[in-house]
Amino acid sequence: MSDRYARGARQLSELGGGIVHEALDSLHDVAPDLKRLIVEFAYGDMYPRPGLAPRQRQLATIATLTAIGGCEPQLEIHVQLALNVGMSPAEIVETVMHASSYVGFPRVLNAMGVVRKVFEERGLFPVAAGVPRSRGAGE
Repeated sequence: MSDRYARGARQLSELGGGIVHEALDSLHDVAPDLKRLIVEFAYGDMYPRPGLAPRQRQLATIATLTAIGGCEPQLEIHVQLALNVGMSPAEIVETVMHASSYVGFPRVLNAMGVVRKVFEERGLFPVAAGVPRSRGAGE
């Protein structure tokens, strides 16, 4: 095991990243080196860099995956990690909602479906506390 992999594995452990290992283990029979590369680079090289706290990194990751679209399995993992590092459900919802003016409603709706799934699994409803609600016409 390389130093980079060990550093990445430690970082994942600190994040409660067992879900990441589970997802990457599914690659064992088709691309075993891909897990190693992801753990080494993303979590061994990039994640421990100075300048951003784990919460900020997850905020950036959720925003990026929302913007890219089509990354719902990865977004689900990072919503889990965001909760693990102390982001509140309201912060996660607001992060995804904020993206709507930049990436469009279809991507945000898809991302919010992922957020809902994770929140349901963790028993985090209702989330609305602390999240301003918009008023509809006539209210």
